Amino acid sequence: MKSSEEPINNNPPKWREDFPFESEGDDFITRRDFTRFLCVISAGFATGNGWILWKSLKNSDKVLPTVEVCKTGDLEPGKWMVFRYPDEKTPAMLIRRLNGDFIAFLQKCTHLACPVAYEKNRDNKGEALSCHCHNGTFDIDTGEGLTGPPRELRPLPRLKLQIEGDRVLAVGFEYLEGVHS
Repeated sequence: MKSSEEPINNNPPKWREDFPFESEGDDFITRRDFTRFLCVISAGFATGNGWILWKSLKNSDKVLPTVEVCKTGDLEPGKWMVFRYPDEKTPAMLIRRLNGDFIAFLQKCTHLACPVAYEKNRDNKGEALSCHCHNGTFDIDTGEGLTGPPRELRPLPRLKLQIEGDRVLAVGFEYLEGVHS
């Protein structure tokens, strides 16, 4: 038999029946188009990061206001209150510790921005700040996360307080050594 007289097999191979994928569309993107796409996306990311950096540097020059939070006699030891600082949108909490000292933190959890609360005796271990969304706790002195999801994140921002006579004033933020903001 000559090769011209051999029967032609029009049946596709078995794997083609199991995986009926046509690869005609795969040839439409070239390496040059793919590289161009990567460059455009990279430029977008660089522009976004540059904008965030510019906004943060622009806001770092802003002078924070001095806000009277309360009178010293308004808050008994072991009690706390919520106030707004540095603007009307940002909740903060002023705590009068059991020893009589005042301390203040922003009230948003660093995990998912749930409200943080003060507890006088958390699990019989003393004073703590707790986030009830995911059972996280923060150190009352530094604001660092101790348990739950906040343990892996940045600490609560601590506010700088001044006591002038019988007035408690919020005057800015404290940055503690060893604690990264």
